[in-house]
Amino acid sequence: MELNSKKLETTSSIIKYAIAIILAWFLIMLANRIIDDLDTSTRRPEQKDFENAAIMANLNKDTEKLNIEMANVVTKKSSVENTISTAQQNYNDEKKSFDNWVETRKTLGSPDKDEEVTSRVKKLDELSKIEQDWRTQLNARQAEIDVINKKIFAVQQLITKEQQSAEDKYYVELKSYELKVFLIRLLFVAPILALGIFFFVRYRRHKFAPLFLGFSLFSVYAFFIGLVPYLPHYGGYVRAVVGVILSAGLGYYAIKKIQQFLEEKRAELNISTQERAKNVQIEVAEKALENHFCPSCGKDFLIKNWAIPTKKKENEVYQLVTDFCRYCGLGLFSNCPKCGNKNFSHLPFCACCGEKAAEK
Repeated sequence: MELNSKKLETTSSIIKYAIAIILAWFLIMLANRIIDDLDTSTRRPEQKDFENAAIMANLNKDTEKLNIEMANVVTKKSSVENTISTAQQNYNDEKKSFDNWVETRKTLGSPDKDEEVTSRVKKLDELSKIEQDWRTQLNARQAEIDVINKKIFAVQQLITKEQQSAEDKYYVELKSYELKVFLIRLLFVAPILALGIFFFVRYRRHKFAPLFLGFSLFSVYAFFIGLVPYLPHYGGYVRAVVGVILSAGLGYYAIKKIQQFLEEKRAELNISTQERAKNVQIEVAEKALENHFCPSCGKDFLIKNWAIPTKKKENEVYQLVTDFCRYCGLGLFSNCPKCGNKNFSHLPFCACCGEKAAEK
């Protein structure tokens, strides 16, 4: 029993494409895991691998030593600053006390002959001298800090020079690493792409075509999308060249097939209508009747005749059908030999009585 249900055909197409997409999805997941694991086949270089460990250790040791020395001097400087602040505060307090005392002595007696005046002035001078001594020490500590800063700067320059040399070597090795990884992944992906193209060209009409289509979709993704994150700067050229080759190859194949199809159709129109009618398949006949086109030449077989407008019916379109195609002469409609009802000639049964149509 032959099934011609349109719903069944649509459902079948959906299921086929769903199988292809699901298979492609799981293949993509598997390929992504494999490509990620390919990283373990070669170790990615690091900049520290190209640094002179002995030199960097000594420089880092010197830097650490100078930083400790700097911290000690800064601590001493901070202590001197605190001491100066205290000495300055003591001097200010003593000076204020002295000024108050002098004002009092002016009121009560003659201060210029008082020995205590001399004693207080001497004390103020001593406090001022203490402050000045501490400021001298503060300047000495600042000088030590400046010397240590110069030493730290000199060591940092040596470290920068060593790191720059290591960085230059690192980038050279990194390019070599990227080339290795790219070639490994390309050796994995390129055969998949070639196999996917082969499946698409050879087995796209196979009964298991959805499986082959799924693999073909996966192969295109793996090469043009899945490989993108791992392309070095020159990898884009590889992808572009492959894309050009595939576009040209598939374009040539498609154009050749289209030309071949057109030539076959032109040659077919030179055959008698009886022979062409025998070659019309039921699936083609179903689509031809549904979309009202000739199953041989593909031209529309409906004739639109505009009726004369009236008050009751204006601009009504009457669609007329001819028994033969007006472009290639193929028989389209014929009467049933049993009931006389007109049917599409290329379907197997009468739409009115169910009688089996005569052989083409």
